[in-house]
Amino acid sequence: MSDPRTDTAPPGGIDYIEVEESPRFTELKRRQRGFVFPMAIAFLVWYFAYVLLSSFAPEFMAQRVWGDITVGLIFGLGQFVTTFAITMTYVWYANRKLDPIAEEIRDDLEARQEASA
Repeated sequence: MSDPRTDTAPPGGIDYIEVEESPRFTELKRRQRGFVFPMAIAFLVWYFAYVLLSSFAPEFMAQRVWGDITVGLIFGLGQFVTTFAITMTYVWYANRKLDPIAEEIRDDLEARQEASA
């Protein structure tokens, strides 16, 4: 397939390919991926460990911890807790590390758009 990109900006518009290849946008993508990929891998390992333990270690998962509370129940509820913790951590991370760069890029693009109008 041929590359549909052109080397020139559209007339009177913003060259979004140039913006995408800019150092600030590259830094934004690097930071976002630097958080999302390791966190996704960690969660998937945790999730599959739970599934595999449920399938191949039922005696371990059935061990009572307190009353009718078992290791499997604690691990299962831990999946929900982990999901909320990851979400809250990502929101915190995005607000402090990603949003300032995104706002800087957006402000620059809006200024360019106003200048070309």
